[in-house]
Amino acid sequence: MKTLFTILIACLGLLAQAQNTVPTSSYSNPIFAGDYPDPSILRDGDDFYIVHSSFEYYPGLLIWHSTDLINWTPIANALHTYVGSVWAPDLVKYDGKYYIYFPADNTNYVITADNIEGPWSEPVELHVSMIDPGHVADAEGNRYLYFSSGSYVPLSKDGLSIAGDIQHSYDGWEIPRDWSIECYCMEGPKLVKRGDYYYLTVAEGGTAGPPTGHMVVSARSKSPLGPWENSPFNPILRAETNKERWCSVGHGTVFDDGKGNWYMLFHGYENGHYNMGRQTMLVPIEWTEYGWYKIPDNLDIAMPIELPKGESIIQSRYPLSDQFDDNTLNPQWKFFGGYDEGRFTMADNSITIEGKGHAIADCSPMLCIPSDHNYTAEVEMEIEGNAIGGLTMFYNRQASSGILADSNNILTNIKGWQFVTEKNVINRHVYLQIKNVDDVVNMFYSLDGENWTQTENSLEVSGFHHNVLGGFLSLRIGLCAIGDGKVKFKNFIYTPIP
Repeated sequence: MKTLFTILIACLGLLAQAQNTVPTSSYSNPIFAGDYPDPSILRDGDDFYIVHSSFEYYPGLLIWHSTDLINWTPIANALHTYVGSVWAPDLVKYDGKYYIYFPADNTNYVITADNIEGPWSEPVELHVSMIDPGHVADAEGNRYLYFSSGSYVPLSKDGLSIAGDIQHSYDGWEIPRDWSIECYCMEGPKLVKRGDYYYLTVAEGGTAGPPTGHMVVSARSKSPLGPWENSPFNPILRAETNKERWCSVGHGTVFDDGKGNWYMLFHGYENGHYNMGRQTMLVPIEWTEYGWYKIPDNLDIAMPIELPKGESIIQSRYPLSDQFDDNTLNPQWKFFGGYDEGRFTMADNSITIEGKGHAIADCSPMLCIPSDHNYTAEVEMEIEGNAIGGLTMFYNRQASSGILADSNNILTNIKGWQFVTEKNVINRHVYLQIKNVDDVVNMFYSLDGENWTQTENSLEVSGFHHNVLGGFLSLRIGLCAIGDGKVKFKNFIYTPIP
């Protein structure tokens, strides 16, 4: 009966994550809800692929696939070797091969694959220190990488090394002095060719900070190396007040769908929900008779957006609930600070993780990205040896909290302050649950998964975001295995609360 009940709850959770149940002629932003920053998109025939910044979450550079631009399925992690915090990548296909250029640890790398689903190569260091690489090739096959400074560097023919000195090409668009921005901070160059022109799209104004800071800026040139002419429609996209739903919108990429429709992919923070991180959004663009692109007049990115005429979709999200019934780790899970495949085993509808470290901060928790404002998450645990297991809300090593259990006790951890909150109430087996409503997290435990006891400790997590803590990360749900021993996890259930 317990198993049947668990499966029923899991199914209800999956259904709850579907935004619509009937096809509609519009979609709503975000198309990636939760922490999916710095999106880079590739169209390959009728297929679209996206990769995002993966920071300290490994395996990294998760590649998503779609055929309708609205619904996305993860297909492969492209990076398993730890090279540091991975920032804004650029996914490209050139001469039949796939490339991802990305910065990490004050340098840049490239990985390659003959098949988008892998295997992907080990990282090759490019020995150039700027961030946010953006690839472009001219008609003669010369390849270049642009960077956040408005500079570029020539690449070798195979794209695996630099082939010359850094050259400055673009000074950006002058931001009015009376605007509230974090910094000038030109970054995220993305290039596309249409007709006679190369179009360079960048972000300016700072990645976070004031809601009005980050913005999309465009320029064009008949050469990929400039000189660049700024768009008369700059900024192409910007939050104009701190009252708008989407703030710090930027890091745009312009692309076409192969059917004559053009779009811009970008990211932004949701007002009042900064701890969800930067979410990925999509907006159609139009071309003027003078060859500039712009967002259609009166289009509101916070409202449903019409699909091209005759198209309809059911917009849904990738589910987070996991029965751990596969032989491999499902793609929603990432370990913080590196990936050790030998640390866990999967068998009998469970994942068993070896304990590590002495606290949540240094245990390298296994994390997933909540996609809703309010939700519950629960998991069944068995404790082996002297390990401590837990269900945590994790931002970084300095900012995490949660409910834990050792062999006999329920523990609370509030930003590193850890203590027994219920003594001698379990015998190595327990169900844990967190319930996040309006950024207040209540914590529960159960001996049977049906009758829950709320502990006396709750969390307030609204400040777990970059503007408070730095690092450009987000508040994630984590499974912890700490100390000497192992923790077996079963039946992870994520349920949105409307």
